[in-house]
Amino acid sequence: MKKFLLFTLLIGISFNINAQEDQTTDDFNRWQARLRLISVIPSPGDDLAGADVDLSTAFVPELDFTYFFTKNIAAELILGTAKHEVEIEDGADLGHVWLLPPTLNLQYHFYAGDFKPYVGAGVNYTFFYGVDEGDFEDIEYDNAFGFSLQAGLDYNLNDKWFLNLDIKKLFLSTDVEVDTGEGKLPVEVDIDPLIIGVGVGMKF
Repeated sequence: MKKFLLFTLLIGISFNINAQEDQTTDDFNRWQARLRLISVIPSPGDDLAGADVDLSTAFVPELDFTYFFTKNIAAELILGTAKHEVEIEDGADLGHVWLLPPTLNLQYHFYAGDFKPYVGAGVNYTFFYGVDEGDFEDIEYDNAFGFSLQAGLDYNLNDKWFLNLDIKKLFLSTDVEVDTGEGKLPVEVDIDPLIIGVGVGMKF
């Protein structure tokens, strides 16, 4: 009798867990994707021979994919690339450089009707490529790890489509070696871009 009651209890628990899993799965979509137009605003904070190094603001598209582990917790992979003009303030032209900073953020999502605010934090690894040296013989940028903070808001248009507003701050520094023709000058440049984006998303 005890074995039968124990067996019945285990079956009941199993059915209850499966029902909860099915209900949870039906409450939200596991995947979503967004396409944004973003403004990448660098805020360099280091100097080259006592002069400020300036990177231009860039306006580019950005694509991201989000996977929801639960209704509230998700991971977002952010993909985009941007070209920045680089110069010394009131000085020499450092040409331009392309940045490719794939970023992975862990997010927490809140729900308020059709509004879904979220916050996130994560890491990125930035590749520097397509370097133009400007007035110098050669410039080399080291690829680098950085950290990311994020806040945003989704607004549901229907069960599939939604609008998005997103703000990210990347904490990113790179070691730069500038060949002046008379020797190589090492510089550490803090890029630390603020990224503001608006776009549209799809759940699937």
